[in-house]
Amino acid sequence: MGKRMRDLSDFKGCPAPGPVVLKGRYVTAEPFDREQHLARLWAALGGEGVNALLKYFPQSAFPDADAFGDWLVGAGQKLNWVTLVFVENASGDVVGMASYMRPDPANGVVEVGSVAHGAKMKRSPLATEAHYLMAKHVFEDLGYRRYEWKCHNENEPSKITAKRYGFTFEGVFRQHMISKGQNRDTAWFSMIDGEWPLIGRAFEIWLAPENFAADGAQKRKLEDIRAELADASA
Repeated sequence: MGKRMRDLSDFKGCPAPGPVVLKGRYVTAEPFDREQHLARLWAALGGEGVNALLKYFPQSAFPDADAFGDWLVGAGQKLNWVTLVFVENASGDVVGMASYMRPDPANGVVEVGSVAHGAKMKRSPLATEAHYLMAKHVFEDLGYRRYEWKCHNENEPSKITAKRYGFTFEGVFRQHMISKGQNRDTAWFSMIDGEWPLIGRAFEIWLAPENFAADGAQKRKLEDIRAELADASA
């Protein structure tokens, strides 16, 4: 896919990500509010089984919902994370979350992390649209140059997901951190602003209602749509 480098002669940085509501056709991403969301999010992620879902998170296991909430609130206060909760439009159910992390507004770089999808997000347009909305906000509303996705190198589902969404694998940072008392090698992925028009268009085509059969099955894969657009623009 083509990459156009923007003129940086007058680049003054970007606004830091802040609480924002991003509404799509299937899902809405809204800022985490402990009173409104915590119990519903904890349940959506498996309740007492949440730690199995979050096995690759570097944080220690959460004994209960309050500890999970303390961690989310603390990350926002101490690390400037902006956690967005995903709410299914049709039902109003909380179905997952992700956070804008490690913002570097001066250089136009931000990461998406603490990604956790509840069972209802699997094999549905919800997850794909949620991450489309977050990426679109970063590039089109805030003007960022680079959007990162990082994960434990043993987390194969996360790596597959990053590639499906259009992130480019950049390599592995060996012995990057200690996670739950064990070494963690971290896989790094990114997408950049010059790639976004094509990546964003592929998301839009995939998410269109006509791309889904009556039973909800996709007709065309996101990766295939992106490849066709790249071939057409070559």
